[in-house]
Amino acid sequence: MYIQSFKRYEKKYLLTEEQYRAFIEKTSDIICPDSYGLHTIRNIYLDTDDYTLIRRSLERPVYKEKLRIRSYCAPEEDTAVFFEIKKKYDGVVYKRRISLTSGELKEYLRSMERPESLVKTGDIQIFNEIDHLMKRMSPVPKVCLYYDRQAFFGREDKEFRITFDSNIRSRTDDLTLADDRGELLDTGVANYKLMEVKTTGAVPLDAARIMSELKIYPVSLSKYGEVYKKMQSERSSALC
Repeated sequence: MYIQSFKRYEKKYLLTEEQYRAFIEKTSDIICPDSYGLHTIRNIYLDTDDYTLIRRSLERPVYKEKLRIRSYCAPEEDTAVFFEIKKKYDGVVYKRRISLTSGELKEYLRSMERPESLVKTGDIQIFNEIDHLMKRMSPVPKVCLYYDRQAFFGREDKEFRITFDSNIRSRTDDLTLADDRGELLDTGVANYKLMEVKTTGAVPLDAARIMSELKIYPVSLSKYGEVYKKMQSERSSALC
């Protein structure tokens, strides 16, 4: 059974390869890898024609929201995928999602009618939230975004999670999850790892001390936001 809702604090850190290796070594008695190992996450971000959702997000308001489709493999028609709404209010992240087959989701995006399979599940309330945003703003698929992820969780506190994303890549054509090709995101750091620390409260003191020792500091970096900013820069250059 998948988790439908999350409420937590999330902070991002951009690590060099050396910082990553040192952090993993120094935290080996604090965190351990999850059972999935290194895997690829596939996303499609939905937005309005003028990219209202990501533009608002980049303005760093008190409240913001994103809408995406996520899969952990190249889905067939009957493969389960997630339709997620991610909100952030006053520094707290709320993620709510439903699971549909790839075929059901395609049909919903075409017809905007509720999938019948949801009647038998507890996902109706979450679907209604997503459906309300879909009908209020009429977002459509805009960007495919992929990355390779390794996740860890706290040995003592299972709610303490750390993920490392690498090879972040995107494309704006062929907006399906069938393959994971795309242009690599340039963060300015060679062989980077984008670390996300996810907690329901404070970061454990030992982990915070190690981050400070290795000069690992928070960054404001949205994967979709960076892709959007690059698109706008290229569009501006083309007009010159």
